[in-house]
Amino acid sequence: MYRDLPLAIAILNGYPRASRERFDAADVGHPHEMYARFVRSYVPQATLDVIFIADLDSALPSGANLRSYDAYIWTGSDLTIYHTDDPRVTRQVELARAIYEAGVPCYGSCWGIQMAAYAAGGEVRKNPRGREWAIARRITRTEAGRAHPLLRGKPDVYDGFIMHLDEVVTLPPGATLLATNEHTPVQALEVKHKNGVFWATQYHPEYNFFEMARLIRARAEPLVKEGFFATIEDVQAYAEAMFALHERPDDPELRERFAVGPDILDPLYREAELRNWFDYLVIPSRRR
Repeated sequence: MYRDLPLAIAILNGYPRASRERFDAADVGHPHEMYARFVRSYVPQATLDVIFIADLDSALPSGANLRSYDAYIWTGSDLTIYHTDDPRVTRQVELARAIYEAGVPCYGSCWGIQMAAYAAGGEVRKNPRGREWAIARRITRTEAGRAHPLLRGKPDVYDGFIMHLDEVVTLPPGATLLATNEHTPVQALEVKHKNGVFWATQYHPEYNFFEMARLIRARAEPLVKEGFFATIEDVQAYAEAMFALHERPDDPELRERFAVGPDILDPLYREAELRNWFDYLVIPSRRR
């Protein structure tokens, strides 16, 4: 079975060291660990390297070494991609452009979709509609998205986990818009640039209600400051209800409270993008 192939996957964590330390202090899950759990379950023979690409002292693959990996996965980040004077950002953009040149497939969520677009000539700006958080509602496949393998198995309209302030506002040449919603028009994207292909989503297929609850609990202060909750205690109560839904996904009251269904609760639907990326891009690219 091809999932037993000894793939070499690099997970590129875009968070700087200080942010990762805050994650640890706040008991927030690291996104590279979420991706690693998925890869180990779906492609058990894969070897995984985690590279902390925002750390200026971390060595990045370059030249022929870029092709030592069969694929790259980009996590989110709390950096701002259009801050072009920040070396923690610029080294990541340069790496993305080198991977495009090398022709190695990429997948990314959140920061990943912004990187996919920006490194290929697109534009990213702060979303004027403010933060999109917890659950992105009514993500809708475009006509191209309904035919594209990235979104195979997804409903035409679905929800996804999300937490971001910036958005892609201009698609680069070679990009195809695959999904959209009212808050963030670019929710899923394919970018073909140079020799490479990058599939990406603004939302997070790698998350579940447990991980999102941990993140919301840690982001309590900005969520109150931005007017989504009246008090820190309200945020904590919301997070606790999310933890409960993770433990009891069939609880009708909790499902109704969050207005969610199988598209976000069931990994068969929620993680479809990740399986499709392996099935329809990574494996075929490796065999060529």
